[in-house]
Amino acid sequence: MDVTPNTFNYMVAGYAIFAVVMSIYIASLVSRWKNLNREHQMLDHIDNPTNKTDAL
Repeated sequence: MDVTPNTFNYMVAGYAIFAVVMSIYIASLVSRWKNLNREHQMLDHIDNPTNKTDAL
């Protein structure tokens, strides 16, 4: 009779690697989102300056 091999450790390692990769990906997305918002605010400020002396 064949015995099913115990692959529990490989499953746990696979899930751990997946969690690390997904965490890095989400952190990258958050970083890009913050930079995009910062650039958007900067462009809005350049387009519509609140201080009229800045336009001179």
